[in-house]
Amino acid sequence: MISARYLLNAYRQAAFPMALPKGGIGWFSPDPRAILPIDDEFHIPHGLKRALKKGGFEIRVDAGFETVMRECAVRDETWIDEAIIASYVGLHQLGCAHSVEVWIGGELAGGLYGVALGGVFFGESMFHKVRDASKFALWALVLRLRERGFGLLDVQWLTPHLATFGAKEISRAEYVRRLADWINRPCRFVG
Repeated sequence: MISARYLLNAYRQAAFPMALPKGGIGWFSPDPRAILPIDDEFHIPHGLKRALKKGGFEIRVDAGFETVMRECAVRDETWIDEAIIASYVGLHQLGCAHSVEVWIGGELAGGLYGVALGGVFFGESMFHKVRDASKFALWALVLRLRERGFGLLDVQWLTPHLATFGAKEISRAEYVRRLADWINRPCRFVG
């Protein structure tokens, strides 16, 4: 397990952990780094707009944090092992790690989790059991970050999926500059 102090200091220095395939923890600080815009540059794909209009889902925050993490770990290759889960559950208990969940018919259908420090949200992983559920969670996260004055949404690496929402790469130097600008802002993810 990684201590909360060590983990939070790593985030403040632009690094994050991942469990390695052969055991142990690796530390990463990609260059380039991917971010997702929170402002008007955030793009809602047309299919998601249609699905949002249909409704039928409920957004919850922190109702099942550990369950969200465990669901995110269910994949062929994962960077989420028991040490990572224990570490982030510890951060969650301190009020630093959060989940945004999509519930349909009283069942957890999808969600995401990450770490909130100052005006920065460090997105870690997402999952879905029902089509579009992780997209709903991402949309809800961005709305929440906007409403609460956050300025930086770190998504680590650019993927084709995140690119459909407007995610882009910036240099590590630019990321570090933005991180320094937002990390001490008085934003609150909950409360």
